[in-house]
Amino acid sequence: MENEPVGIIAGGGQFPRLVAETVRKSGGRAVVCGFHGHTDPDLRAAADVFCLLRLGQFNRVLAFFRRQGVRRVCMAGAINKPRALDFRPDLRALRIVFSLRRKGDDALLRAIIEDFEREGFTVVPASEFAPSLRCPAGRLSRRPPDEEEWRDIRFGWPVGASLGRFDIGQCLVVKQGMVVAVECLEGTDAALRRGGELGGAGCVALKMAKPGQDERADLPSVGLETIRRLVEGKYRCLAVEAEKTLFFDMEAALALADRHDLAVVALRPEEVNGTPDGTPAAGSDRAGILEDCG
Repeated sequence: MENEPVGIIAGGGQFPRLVAETVRKSGGRAVVCGFHGHTDPDLRAAADVFCLLRLGQFNRVLAFFRRQGVRRVCMAGAINKPRALDFRPDLRALRIVFSLRRKGDDALLRAIIEDFEREGFTVVPASEFAPSLRCPAGRLSRRPPDEEEWRDIRFGWPVGASLGRFDIGQCLVVKQGMVVAVECLEGTDAALRRGGELGGAGCVALKMAKPGQDERADLPSVGLETIRRLVEGKYRCLAVEAEKTLFFDMEAALALADRHDLAVVALRPEEVNGTPDGTPAAGSDRAGILEDCG
């Protein structure tokens, strides 16, 4: 809608900027609320209206969006979880936290979404503004996973799904049928670094959505920095959940993966136990991706 204000609750990384730019290109107004210590202050340049608050000042977030006439809100970007433990909640945020039976990411974000909606806001997935970031299904790298890597993918996928049901994390590192590292509070990059240190060369990383994950709150993401971490850790393969994983800087990331013979594959859950021939899934645009990567 022309000149419609869209509220963006911004964490770190490039996602909030991409969403804000898309909103403005479509004729809307990007009303961005970020948080000290989590959001890049330079995001101000991509916004029509911008403010930085302390994490936990929930009433001030609501008041800011109301002043700007915002009705639609999305969440984009990561919050640094270890730093988030030191947040100072206002009374509204305290009420949300104490209402939770579990304190995992999904539970907290769902509760925040419900509170926004009780206040009359509509919360939409941030990916709605950047659909091209959703990872297509199929083999993304030039090299397909080999037999041993496929065995680790098939071993690790149900393990990762089971952990996700407990709202633990989205990333898992496996090697030769053993779990090497699980993403917890530290985030994906730190989990990959630890996995490489513990498992040595040849690990397989998996990144997937949690079962029943609310896409308005969070989606797994990978990108160029992820591939750099995998190369540094001498990983052999990355498997992600197709269509539910956001893939940033895909062209540059896959070019780097190919230079280091890193296999990258995107799978739908029902495809995990398919034949390990490296054939792209039906409907994937792998040929186009290869051509773009040169």
